[in-house]
Amino acid sequence: MSVRPLRLLGDPVLRTPADPVTRFDDALARLVDDLMDTVTEPGRAGLAACQIGVSLAAFSYNVEGEHGYVINPRVTATEGSQEGAEGCLSVPGVTAIRQRAAYAQVQGVDLAQRPVTVAGHEELARCLQHETDHLRGELYIDRLDRAERRRVMRLLAELPG
Repeated sequence: MSVRPLRLLGDPVLRTPADPVTRFDDALARLVDDLMDTVTEPGRAGLAACQIGVSLAAFSYNVEGEHGYVINPRVTATEGSQEGAEGCLSVPGVTAIRQRAAYAQVQGVDLAQRPVTVAGHEELARCLQHETDHLRGELYIDRLDRAERRRVMRLLAELPG
């Protein structure tokens, strides 16, 4: 178990759709432990496996007192709409206004391959959608409206490094 370094914008693993998990073994258990440890660092709400360099369909979350993980997640329900600030650990230093569903439900499995359902409103809904996007190789900046995307791309170009 450890806090793993994050992959940043430009790393190809972030743009690669994750492979479904088919082997439920000790290596997967270690990955889940690392996801759970890494997401508990201050200021973190969610973390997809690709963000620590592993192209498998799994993520962890730590939002409003709810802390857990989902393997092979899929969004199974959404409702309503919310607009709000969103950021990403893999796109540091930038936030943007992003439209998301106000409620989201994700279903998948746990390490014992038992069904898992996680659902929530507002911030948790945003997190669930954001992390499942990562597993498709998408970043939150990909679906910003045109003006917001231009603003973000300018900010990214101005950042050092």
